Amino acid sequence: MKKLVVILTVGLMVLGGLFAGGAGEKESGKQLVIYSPNTDKEVELIIPAFEKSTGISVEIISGGTGEMVSRINAEKENPQADVLWGGMDYSVYVSNPDLWEEYVSPNVTCIPDEYMMLNGYYTTYCLVGDSVFILNTEVLSDLGLSVSDIKGYQDLLRPELKGWIAMADPTSSSSAYRELTTMLLDMGSEPYSDDAWDYVEAFINQLDGKLLSSSSAVYKNTADGEYAVGVSYEDPCVSLMEDGAENIALVYPEEGAKWAPGCAAIIKNAPNMESAKAFIDYLLSDEAQTLYTELTMRPIDITKAPKSIYMPSLNDIKLSFEDSEIVATRKDEFSARWTELYSKTM
Repeated sequence: MKKLVVILTVGLMVLGGLFAGGAGEKESGKQLVIYSPNTDKEVELIIPAFEKSTGISVEIISGGTGEMVSRINAEKENPQADVLWGGMDYSVYVSNPDLWEEYVSPNVTCIPDEYMMLNGYYTTYCLVGDSVFILNTEVLSDLGLSVSDIKGYQDLLRPELKGWIAMADPTSSSSAYRELTTMLLDMGSEPYSDDAWDYVEAFINQLDGKLLSSSSAVYKNTADGEYAVGVSYEDPCVSLMEDGAENIALVYPEEGAKWAPGCAAIIKNAPNMESAKAFIDYLLSDEAQTLYTELTMRPIDITKAPKSIYMPSLNDIKLSFEDSEIVATRKDEFSARWTELYSKTM
């Protein structure tokens, strides 16, 4: 996600008088301070609507997830914010269990059982596609391949693709780590088994020593023609297509595609606790879930279809569901094993 280190208020962010009708409502003095790694587009869609709906005035402080969690930890004796919106998941919870307030919204009924949070300390409000291949149709053609030749993970082992696959480092990129765990989920006789790691080793050999430093480099470099296939995630790849890229295609692996829950959490002893609870409730409201259909992530209410023509229905995709606890608690183990396998190719 695009991360801006900037403090802004929605009143300054929204152009014109579109939300002038809500100004009187915010005279109540109700406040909310949110730390968030989310994109400008998401912030500009959701926050003005929340303010108008509730009369609560919001201040957004934007930055990377790690930066925001470190800040919450540094301020835990005197919290300066109320909510972490985005970037939250089970791994963040178990690494910092004392930073969050327990709260279960009455609106959680819209969350499917497969994506329900493991405890009451964070709330799932959207889905982010973890596993999608971005294909450069021109480069594939030069290699003697077509989009129809790439259906899933097994096809990434085709000899024509050696050195032409873009992958970020899962030991430093959170999205690449989620892509690694999707391979481990899908490509063995059992999830996270040794034969799943046999596939990962074969995949690493296909990289031919090329490993990118960031997840954004994967989809950008593939679209630019440096690679034939990028192992990426849905949100930015769909955005490229919506922006007019005509040389790319998206494939959801036939072995199973995985969506990670996008989550929010109330900060322990938040100074504006009732406003924080109102925000969590709002994220799960019918109004907010409908707004999420306009973005390139998906609403957690999966009965609401994304509006983008480039985002197929989940009913048309084979879905995989990971064990969030395993993925979180075994991250060091999985990262070390990846590093060991990758070092053999250098």
